[in-house]
Amino acid sequence: MQTLAQLRSGELKGVTQLTLCEDLTSFPEEIFDLSNTLEILDLSHNLLSELPDLSRLTRLRIAFFSYNRFVKLPSFIGCNNLTMLGFKGNQLEIFDENILPHGINWLILTDNRLVNLPRSIGKLTRLQKFPLSGNQIEKLPEEMAACRNLELLRLSANRLEAIPSWLLELPKLSWLAFSGNPCNKTQKFPLQEIAYDNLEIKEKLGSGASGDIYKAYSHVHEEEVALKLFKGAITSDGYAHDEMNACMSAGEHPNLIKVLAKIEGDERLGLLLEYIPEIYRNLGLPPDFETCTRDTFKKGSILSVEMILAIAKSIASASAHLHERGVMHGDLYAHNILISDDHCYLGDFGAASFYEPYQKRFEKIEARAFGCLIEDMLSLCPMKEGEAYVRLEQLREQCMNEAVEERPLFREMEF
Repeated sequence: MQTLAQLRSGELKGVTQLTLCEDLTSFPEEIFDLSNTLEILDLSHNLLSELPDLSRLTRLRIAFFSYNRFVKLPSFIGCNNLTMLGFKGNQLEIFDENILPHGINWLILTDNRLVNLPRSIGKLTRLQKFPLSGNQIEKLPEEMAACRNLELLRLSANRLEAIPSWLLELPKLSWLAFSGNPCNKTQKFPLQEIAYDNLEIKEKLGSGASGDIYKAYSHVHEEEVALKLFKGAITSDGYAHDEMNACMSAGEHPNLIKVLAKIEGDERLGLLLEYIPEIYRNLGLPPDFETCTRDTFKKGSILSVEMILAIAKSIASASAHLHERGVMHGDLYAHNILISDDHCYLGDFGAASFYEPYQKRFEKIEARAFGCLIEDMLSLCPMKEGEAYVRLEQLREQCMNEAVEERPLFREMEF
């Protein structure tokens, strides 16, 4: 992170990336002195409510203005190189027509006060990733059907009465979340409750958008467990209590982390989960600025075709189990899969949504995410030949068919 003093002194001349967080109430004009080099601008966590014309920043590709005080989305017309724009956690109520450049492929509007979207959103035909959770959206404009490159859409915690049919026909939509809306069917299976005092909390294992995970000992179960304590806030995927409900509703499957109990009462939102030993590791890493919707992997990662086949079979089985219960995972990614040498788990239900199981379009959307997963894993395979490799490649192609109706259901997949 840089400072305003550095910017004003000229010390930052020539930088390509600038991050300022100093309770700014106005846009520093000195930023325009970086117009020939600046590509990434992050003015999140300030007190801004308006912006000047930024078209002078001719090289600007990525801009973040999250956690400020914007009520109206500023115009970015003229910012022709802009591909990523973030306004998470503002107070946005106004989103005017025709204010965004058509090259944007990643637009973040999570946790605002938007009631509707402009019809011109349909002109953003390169849009791939659109987190929109935590607003007050009642209906999506039909013009949005023109966003045929849209792959990830987060609609959770809005006011949608229905998911429009055209949305389920978008040829590349793969990761969809819509919990916390009137249209979202809710369900919950019985689960044991235990008092927080019956737990011996140990070290912290990790943190996510929706909560923190701790190692613990349960005196009720007489074994080590994982305790997930939810923050209760709106994340890019939706409400924490919807994730908790999805975990409780997923049921038992050998490739799903077993849910043992919930914390008694409403003072703490928490779940006790099966403790996963340290021999397990994440299959992938989350997407970055360059990959947008696709996972990344540690440098040098290699997967044998036999390992890919085993993982694919396991995740397909777990996904079939979920969809039979009317649960759409919504975030079927390598970074949400834990693997060991001979087993894997699908985790993280933060983007999960409920639907009536007869509505097969939702499962076929998730089938494309599965196709992307196979494609990503095959990219790590050094031996691109053999019967198993060809079969996986054929399955990938079937799952990523742009004709949604022609994709296989998980139970129909042949390995």
